[in-house]
Amino acid sequence: MAKKTEKFELSPTASHLPEHGPIDENGREILLQVKHVDITFGKGDNAVRAVKDASFDIYKGETFSLVGESGSGKTTVGRAVIRVNPCAAGEIDYKGVRISGKIPRSLDREVIRNIQMVFQDPAASLNERATVDYIISEGLYNFHLYENEADRVAKVENMIKEVGLLPEHLTRYPHEFSGGQRQRIGLARAMVMEPELVIADEPISALDVSIRAQVLNLMKKFQKEQDITYLFIAHDLSIVRFISDRIGVIYKGNIVEVAETDELFNFPLHPYTHSLISAIPIPDPKLEKHKVLYTYDPSIHDYSEDPPELVDIGHGHWIYGNKKEIEEYKAIREKNIPLKSITISDDQAEIDKKIEESEELHGANDILERPLHDTGSLWYGIVSFFLSILGLIGAAIFRNFNYIRNYKVCKKGAIAGLAVKCAIVLLFLIFLFIATR
Repeated sequence: MAKKTEKFELSPTASHLPEHGPIDENGREILLQVKHVDITFGKGDNAVRAVKDASFDIYKGETFSLVGESGSGKTTVGRAVIRVNPCAAGEIDYKGVRISGKIPRSLDREVIRNIQMVFQDPAASLNERATVDYIISEGLYNFHLYENEADRVAKVENMIKEVGLLPEHLTRYPHEFSGGQRQRIGLARAMVMEPELVIADEPISALDVSIRAQVLNLMKKFQKEQDITYLFIAHDLSIVRFISDRIGVIYKGNIVEVAETDELFNFPLHPYTHSLISAIPIPDPKLEKHKVLYTYDPSIHDYSEDPPELVDIGHGHWIYGNKKEIEEYKAIREKNIPLKSITISDDQAEIDKKIEESEELHGANDILERPLHDTGSLWYGIVSFFLSILGLIGAAIFRNFNYIRNYKVCKKGAIAGLAVKCAIVLLFLIFLFIATR
């Protein structure tokens, strides 16, 4: 996302990070800049372009959420920031210094120290053979962020208390904890490093609903106390609305919309954003039943002649589209009338139509329904074996009344009986032919 910033004297290939990042025209410090990043997996004809020309900025102290459906490239971008996924094009700057690609070892260590990650699966991200004490202390050991052993123990014990666990838990192993407790350990491992930026890759999606709010409140507490900046990766927009200052929407590797939280929910201009918001569940089951889902169809865009780009249409609102679409988005936004993303149908005819469609689908799958006495009893097979013709008739009757298991048993028994009888008759004829020669 191209923005005017103050002149930054530090070289983009510096060996150390500055104390502060560049300042934008609104006086905000830009902590992280993703500039026209492409990420590709594979080579040649098998290459897959997972992220395409992605651009966005993250300001110090804010929570920037990256949302989209599974496979859209959210985690791929997050892993590129921590230098796990290499960039095929573009660059990633931290405090105005390029941290993507080949960088000095001293800078690499500072990036590891300042950018931490909380992973989606709390079970897979923790070393099962290590105690909680070692898991939390590993970063302290690697960067020697303690004066002596007593200082290290004090830091670890203080952090384990901060995340809602007890010092006696430090001697235990990850498998002895619940999912929510393991995620707290992962959070403690990241926060004990006192990072400036934390990438939270769907940190609550694997947790029970009752635990999610606790973990989110814990993250907000750390942000308030330590001035931490979050890149929060998620697909649940209801959660994102609670925790985010700004939101970026990604679809198949393209950033399609970026705006402040209230701005995005009031003016979801891109059709894909509209579809994501319309899918947010409504707590009232009656309203949810009559909710009209908006389905995004990418074929509505014609980019054959006029290529799209990410454009600022004002109000801090960036959107992806060609010139014609951008003008339409601007016109809608300038009216300043909030858009209705969730629609509750009050048209009884439309509701009846949905019921009919459901019944038609139900009728198409009626073979899956099992009548009460459709047991597929072995006795049906035995009777059909000895009385094959009767078994075939019974199979036809069972099939007509949707007794599928009984039908299959009778059919198999009758076919097996006919096969055995035909074999006996054939053997009898062979012996008779031999005897009469």
